[in-house]
Amino acid sequence: MPPLIFRKGLDLKDAVAGQLARNYHSALVGAIKEAGYRYQAGRLEVHLAREFGFCYGVDRAVDYAYQARTRFPDQTVFLTGEIIHNPHVNDKLRALGIRFLSDAGQTFERLTADDVVILPAFGVTIEMLAALSARSCTLVDTTCGSVLNVWKNVKRYAQDGLTSVIHGKHWHEETQATASQATQYPGGRYLVVYNKDEATDVCTYIRHGGNARAFLERFNDAASPGFDPDIDLGRIGLANQTTMLMSESVEIGEMFREAMRDRFGEQDLGHRYRAFDTICSATQDRQDAVIRLLADERLDLMVVIGGYNSSNTCNLAHICAEHVPTYHIADPACLVSRLLIRHKPVGQPDEIETGGWLPASGALRIGLTSGASTPDNLVERVVRTLDGFANPN
Repeated sequence: MPPLIFRKGLDLKDAVAGQLARNYHSALVGAIKEAGYRYQAGRLEVHLAREFGFCYGVDRAVDYAYQARTRFPDQTVFLTGEIIHNPHVNDKLRALGIRFLSDAGQTFERLTADDVVILPAFGVTIEMLAALSARSCTLVDTTCGSVLNVWKNVKRYAQDGLTSVIHGKHWHEETQATASQATQYPGGRYLVVYNKDEATDVCTYIRHGGNARAFLERFNDAASPGFDPDIDLGRIGLANQTTMLMSESVEIGEMFREAMRDRFGEQDLGHRYRAFDTICSATQDRQDAVIRLLADERLDLMVVIGGYNSSNTCNLAHICAEHVPTYHIADPACLVSRLLIRHKPVGQPDEIETGGWLPASGALRIGLTSGASTPDNLVERVVRTLDGFANPN
């Protein structure tokens, strides 16, 4: 029997609205927005980016998870993994009794037709969806519409015989799900490039050829099974993980277009190269907002709030760090004191501690933004903590 799949909620939005507001909303953040996205107290000025925090897709995914828990109170409800990349939100879901299949001791083999499984905002691979369907679990699909838009283009590439070149992180759940969309078709191929350095190497191969074995060793975990660079780079379509840095995705797309033109000529470019803008609009809006904030305000530092494994948050920190001292924190507890902060430096994998991060006297102008997986109540806690540090009396 095919599984029951909920893709448009479970008709309990009003029933969970109060719980969501208590867990994630903030009256203070609402007041700051009404005051021109500016908070002032004593020597402290906090300037919020005009777009930050929960995007529509994240808000929808979390809403559906709460609805699922309410709709099926007597059944075991699972998530395939983190619903979004924010530890605060995921811990709230665990507290509701939702189990994570990615946690230790949880396996697909134990699932039955009596279980409910929530698919995260990133989506899941074709193989995972098939495994869940085979067990006839009830599925609650929260896959973001922006991700589905990328899938549509990747599927079209595969159907038309093009290799999908995906700007993304091959280890990220979204990119794995996107790549799987290509291989469901006979001859479907994909290649994931993480950054401009990797894109440069692939473009060099397109132009001049090279050692196929060395190429496959370099992209061993980022290419479809049976990938042959001498054949599969002959026709390509560009896509991306929706939360990547927009400017880099655009630049990588242009790099590939130029490489294909150099190799095959302008007259053949339309047959051999396609590209669609698949950066999520919310990701782009948040990146544009911090760029405007940095241009409009003279800031002493930026604080960026969000999970360290959140791609869109890391890219916000990357943009800010090019202009002003920037501290990417996972949650408000990282603001240890006026003298000490825990944060993840841009481009580094691990959290570190930094002392003397906050100027001890004088006017203090701090920019603040948060990733698309960060709820407003965490932004409020950061603002209040900064206030306490700047104005201890």
